[in-house]
Amino acid sequence: MRVCVFCGSAAGADPAFATVAGDLGRALARAGIGLVYGGASVGLMGIVADAALAAGGAVTGVIPEALAAREVAHRRLPDLCIVGSMHERKAMMAGLADAFVALPGGYGTLEELFEALTWAQLGLHAKPTVILNAGGYYDALLSFMDHAERCGFARPRRPPRLRVAGTVDGVMRALGAPAPTPAA
Repeated sequence: MRVCVFCGSAAGADPAFATVAGDLGRALARAGIGLVYGGASVGLMGIVADAALAAGGAVTGVIPEALAAREVAHRRLPDLCIVGSMHERKAMMAGLADAFVALPGGYGTLEELFEALTWAQLGLHAKPTVILNAGGYYDALLSFMDHAERCGFARPRRPPRLRVAGTVDGVMRALGAPAPTPAA
């Protein structure tokens, strides 16, 4: 199993965001779940990848040429795919993944999350999608999604297969992940 993690290229203002990114990377690796992500060495992206690598996990990064040229590509990845565009990046990440998890992030993270949710709602995939609502980061977004439903612009009960978790353990349960092996 491989999980695509959408997250920020910044670490965010709250140190808890970096902590949860590292915890998720380690949990995926310990459960034998591969990480697919945006291929950067910076921000939460770099933290989740470094944590997964340090725990012995399989990590695949997918980054557009323009970002790789700016030296934000994670050069220590055993599997780094450099693609031509952001569109190619998203398509490749989605194709490689069996599920999606959104950590805190900015506009790019939201765009990736909503594309995955839209594809699920249209029946283009049936992959689980989990929002890790660390520290209530996504509370306002979840409220807006409820508002869009009430106003008739989104289907009731959110897109299929969407789960919201407040902790890394909750994410792992939502993914149906096997119990992780203990850390050495």
